[in-house]
Amino acid sequence: MLITCPYCGPRDVIEFTYQGDGNRERPQSASQDLDAWNAYVYDRLNPAGDHNEIWQHSGGCRAHLRVVRNTLTHEISSVAFARGDHKSVARHKTEGKS
Repeated sequence: MLITCPYCGPRDVIEFTYQGDGNRERPQSASQDLDAWNAYVYDRLNPAGDHNEIWQHSGGCRAHLRVVRNTLTHEISSVAFARGDHKSVARHKTEGKS
């Protein structure tokens, strides 16, 4: 599987570290709501189809990226910086397959 880093270009998935679900909202740092923290840490969905994920280019520029990946085909439809107003990088359908 290839992920196109906005800084470094197309790279093999081995250079990246999966950081988690890109749709989850973290409770406030000062929150003492144990149910909210328990849900954040342990509750996971297992969607079929397009899924927002956070990846870090740990073997390259170390940027955190928001990746939209199809969980059935592993096709990556877009990559963007996880923070900021940077533009996303569109992927061709053939590039997302390993």
